[in-house]
Amino acid sequence: MTVEIGKPMPQCAIPATSGLTFTPDSAKGKKLVIYFYPKDMTPGCTAESGEFRDNIDAFTKANTLIVGVSRDSLKSHDNFRSKLELPFELVADTEETLCQLFSVMKLKNMYGKQVRGVERSTFLFDSSGKLVKEWRGLKVPGHVTEVLQAAQAAK
Repeated sequence: MTVEIGKPMPQCAIPATSGLTFTPDSAKGKKLVIYFYPKDMTPGCTAESGEFRDNIDAFTKANTLIVGVSRDSLKSHDNFRSKLELPFELVADTEETLCQLFSVMKLKNMYGKQVRGVERSTFLFDSSGKLVKEWRGLKVPGHVTEVLQAAQAAK
């Protein structure tokens, strides 16, 4: 089962930073932004996470929770979160449960070789828990602003 526009996220429970477990109910009554990124401590992922951090007040005003997801371990996430002072949780999807639900695993070219990795993607759920917008294969510059505008417009 995968996520679809207009439908809620299927139930799952995945370890997150701060000793928490992420479930679709984690954002009950709030809008939810889930952003998938390839790897902690890489330039694009650092820039994207930093932009979400820098806009946290505006997302909070829009009643929107942010959650970052990659296949990195909780230890890696804790280091990344601490280094960037991220005010939101990161989910350690080491088993690729969320990656499969959201169909973000893709074959990518890296230094001329095909590798399987996470396609940078973001998903916005409204306050009733339904998926209202998705961005796939995105570029970092300007993306967080676009997500914020969509979150402000969503119910």
